[in-house]
Amino acid sequence: MSAVPHGLEHGHDHHQPSGLMRWITTTNHKDIGTMYLIFSFIMFLSGGVMALTIRAELFQPGLQVVQPEFFNQLTTMHGLVMVFGAIMPAFVGFANWQIPLMIGASDMAFARMNNWSFWLLPPAALLLVGSFFVPGGATAAGWTLYAPLSIQMGMGMDMAIFAVHIMGISSIMGAINIVVTVLNMRAPGMTLMKMPLFCWTWLITAYLLIAVMPVLAGAVTMILTDRHFGTSFFNAAGGGDPVLYQHVFWFFGHPEVYIMILPAFGIVSQVIPTFARKPLFGYASMVYATASIAILSFVVWAHHMFTTGMPVTGTLFFMYATMLIAVPTGVKVFNWIATMWRGSMTFETPMLFSVGFLFVFTMGGFTGLMCAIAPADIQYQDTYFVVAHFHYVLVAGSLFALFSGAYYWLPKWTGHMYDERLGKVHFWCSIIFFNITFFPMHFLGLAGMPRRIPDYNPMFADFNAMATIGAFGFGFSQLILLYVVIKCVRGGEKAAAKPWEGAEGLEWTVPSPAPYHTFEEPPVVR
Repeated sequence: MSAVPHGLEHGHDHHQPSGLMRWITTTNHKDIGTMYLIFSFIMFLSGGVMALTIRAELFQPGLQVVQPEFFNQLTTMHGLVMVFGAIMPAFVGFANWQIPLMIGASDMAFARMNNWSFWLLPPAALLLVGSFFVPGGATAAGWTLYAPLSIQMGMGMDMAIFAVHIMGISSIMGAINIVVTVLNMRAPGMTLMKMPLFCWTWLITAYLLIAVMPVLAGAVTMILTDRHFGTSFFNAAGGGDPVLYQHVFWFFGHPEVYIMILPAFGIVSQVIPTFARKPLFGYASMVYATASIAILSFVVWAHHMFTTGMPVTGTLFFMYATMLIAVPTGVKVFNWIATMWRGSMTFETPMLFSVGFLFVFTMGGFTGLMCAIAPADIQYQDTYFVVAHFHYVLVAGSLFALFSGAYYWLPKWTGHMYDERLGKVHFWCSIIFFNITFFPMHFLGLAGMPRRIPDYNPMFADFNAMATIGAFGFGFSQLILLYVVIKCVRGGEKAAAKPWEGAEGLEWTVPSPAPYHTFEEPPVVR
């Protein structure tokens, strides 16, 4: 019997903790990444159920399924849950899994803080969803929580404010961790301009998060003091100004859109070169374009407020600044297409989702340009045209990129290949039903149907019925993804260390599944 403990005997302790405590106390970036992804998928399904209830109510004119008060709570909570509970944590999950693997680091810089960042989210989600069950129900002020409406809501509003604070703290802690990891823990030889584009987009996103989350915290704290401590920041009766809330909120809200889209750009920039079997066209210009988009996103917030009565000079400034963002975004779209040009392309599921992203996101970009034109925007404001626009950007943009990344890295995460046939079925169902859902909304908006209403003029009935059928199809298609992932985790064809022929990067140099501890000796990049 040896007196030497097992770990010391072998120099390294490769023991992998197990059971419930592994997940509660883990500081391993892969475990934390997995927890983020599972959490975000649960929230995605919760937000999806809310969306389907909304669409069921809108299937035909009149009130059938829910009362108007509950309808408003559903639209509000759908937005909050999808933005803060589903999309953002999903990208953080990708960052946790992939950034250390891609830069050759053993883990994130602040592993314990990483664990805290995640475990703040479930209580925040419980607060948010639990607010449905308190007297007065959940907040119904829209996901923007506009004052003065949000000042008048019941207890559900306070729970939403508290939840937003907790999620904000979690995001800032996660962002600090990513910045420090990327700047300090890259493998020897990996200069910033040799770093994979996914890491670049996340580095820039992390700076955005650190800059704007405190602004949101400030805005909702001012609402809280207006509600309970006798201040009148946004209460016109007390000398306050409700438009001030809109300025503060959108100073956070517009960069927030890019927080949800820049990591998506990063994922697509990894996937397209792999399946085109060519290096990414214009790497440096992609980095500069990402940085330009981030900087410009700070100076365009008031394009959400053209109808609040701004001076003409202000309107013109925000109109032209918003249009300017189309330039670096156009550079990116051009580079992705140039990467595919004359490449030896194959269309496995990750590539299908990336190409689908490119097609549908570009359309969302064009309708964004239409909204940027101030005189036209006054017509579109608060109609279904805007709903169609931002769902084309955020569902087709963020979500399709997330699906693309999930299929791309699933073999590395699980050690098994996923079911390619089912993956393709998932893609085709998603893209067809997505367009059936949201494309008719452009026409509804142009015809003048306002958003956030439970009942409508019968002239809008046909397009609404079509959108509802599409929404249910899109919703149920996501169960295919759930099945594919569970099947892949449980077994299947063994994945090689590098399952994709054209893949480049450090993450493909380690075995699949990636070992619990990777890169104990930093790899050297030449």
